[in-house]
Amino acid sequence: MKKIVLTGGGTAGHVTANLAMIPRLRELGYEISYIGSYDGIEKNLVADYRIPYYGISTGKFRRYFSLRNFTDPFRVIKGIREAKKDLKKLRPDIVFSKGGFVSVPVVRAARSLHIPVICHESDMTPGLANKLSIPSASVVCCNFPETLKELPEGKAVLTGTPIRQELLKGSKEKGLVFTGLTGDKPIIMVIGGSLGAVPVNKAVRDALPELLKTFDVIHLCGKGKMDEGLSKAHDGYIQYEYIKEELPDLFAAADVIISRAGANAICEILALKKPNLLIPLSARASRGDQILNARSFERQGFSEVLEEEELTTLKLVETVHKLYRGRQTYIDTMSKSRHTDAISVIIDLIQKYQN
Repeated sequence: MKKIVLTGGGTAGHVTANLAMIPRLRELGYEISYIGSYDGIEKNLVADYRIPYYGISTGKFRRYFSLRNFTDPFRVIKGIREAKKDLKKLRPDIVFSKGGFVSVPVVRAARSLHIPVICHESDMTPGLANKLSIPSASVVCCNFPETLKELPEGKAVLTGTPIRQELLKGSKEKGLVFTGLTGDKPIIMVIGGSLGAVPVNKAVRDALPELLKTFDVIHLCGKGKMDEGLSKAHDGYIQYEYIKEELPDLFAAADVIISRAGANAICEILALKKPNLLIPLSARASRGDQILNARSFERQGFSEVLEEEELTTLKLVETVHKLYRGRQTYIDTMSKSRHTDAISVIIDLIQKYQN
């Protein structure tokens, strides 16, 4: 039996692509293990899949001054020792790394043991953790055509991101029953990420009087960010902090998506072929990767983009109406994308490079 170790964590985006591949890997008879941090988000997400989980020490690589910059390297060194011990025990044929800081010790340990590594970079430009891992990788998968020039020649493969297949199996009818909506109006679904997005939430809520004249709105607003008064005041406005089991059905019911521009989120929207408005996280609060992701999708004809600094009620309403009027054009363009079957492409690479 072939063995594979998956690694990646720190945010849900560094885990979901790994999880998306588990069913196919199981079909092919792989013995799967996961190495993550002691108590990161990845530990909870992997628990649902009933695969062995190994926690290691890890540190964060900060671009700003912090006293922890002086202590975290020792945590990383400890993590490399722990990962090496785990890999010697597991003896995998290959390691697949989705990135995040926890992946660095695992990739470095794998290299020292001559275990092949495949890395995946979701964003337009490699994050710091992947920059540290790429020299140890046999091949680097990426999402965007523009990323190829950022990666070592001969290592980069444009694959897209693995998508959870259950998202493609939603039922519009079940989504309508769950939300209580009639389906008489087209539906906007707003997604701000698992923690929500305050600027997106505010912009959508400010625009409700105009949007609800034409649309119903399903709003996944994030933990602690519900506004019960708005649901009572506006027919057709449905809020949830977070949705898990019914998410495929809500996607199926939606006609237009408003979303942040995290790489995994937008690749799921692409796979679902949903006309979408992306509102990327501001460069003031990030390294600007969401802006680059969003602009790439805009250039490819998949999305409309509004940056936070230009977000107004009028622009939001106008852009949503533009998306809905031209929805078939966006759907047709997304249907022509060659990178919506990333799981098959990446599995082929895994089989090619494994020991």
